[in-house]
Amino acid sequence: MLLALTRDRSGRAWRLADTCAACAAATSNTAVVPDTISGSLRQHASPGTPPPARRSYAGGQERVRVREMLTYLGAALPRFTSPAARLLALQCALRADTHAHVRLPAGLLRGMRLRQNREVWLELAHAGWLELPDVRAMPWQVRLLDATVLDQAPGRRTRCRAADWALRPVPLVLPATTPALRLTALVLAAHTGARPEHSTDMDILTRLCGHSAQQAGELLDRLVTTRTLRAWHHNRETDEVFWQLPQPQARTPPSHCRVATGHDSPEGGSR
Repeated sequence: MLLALTRDRSGRAWRLADTCAACAAATSNTAVVPDTISGSLRQHASPGTPPPARRSYAGGQERVRVREMLTYLGAALPRFTSPAARLLALQCALRADTHAHVRLPAGLLRGMRLRQNREVWLELAHAGWLELPDVRAMPWQVRLLDATVLDQAPGRRTRCRAADWALRPVPLVLPATTPALRLTALVLAAHTGARPEHSTDMDILTRLCGHSAQQAGELLDRLVTTRTLRAWHHNRETDEVFWQLPQPQARTPPSHCRVATGHDSPEGGSR
């Protein structure tokens, strides 16, 4: 059973319910709520057993916050919202104050290559998610129309740190590239844990990125080509996507993972 978040068409009413994976995937405007790190530790640790070792890289809290916000946006935004619009919405949602106002410095917009991209703003405005900013004044002042953003937790300072981490999502930091590839790397980084092999459901990956499974495979191949990933594999039986980070000391990837090719294997892929 999974915990699913569903919104109505206006975005003003939300419902949390336990459901199976098939029902969650078939229900429109629905996203699966991911387990948090603390929840995972409580679930897997037995009484008297010390908790698992902490992640080998920093940013655990920021990673969880970004993952939760990506999941929320997966339900709040239209299904095929562009990757650039999703990256912008993530920054706005994490940087918003208690009045749903956001100040976006010129440096942030330049770094995201969004200052001259009016189409992205029009996309979110058309979805009823924000008001168009006055582009004549800097920094840009944006007002979000999504009332649920006002209920964010934890505090604003913590959310701003998460917004900064989302710009450089260790350990999948990319140089300047397309929004689609950046968003894919960000979603993977938000679901990367302490194990050598990491995984999430293909449905979650495509929902949070707003693209199809075929597009996801092509983008994952590109991440392998650029050596951002060492290998990845889609287990069609469980619909899980597995990936491995580059490790210089490792010489060959496991047999069930693959370097960028054009076909997925229906077998393998167990943790």
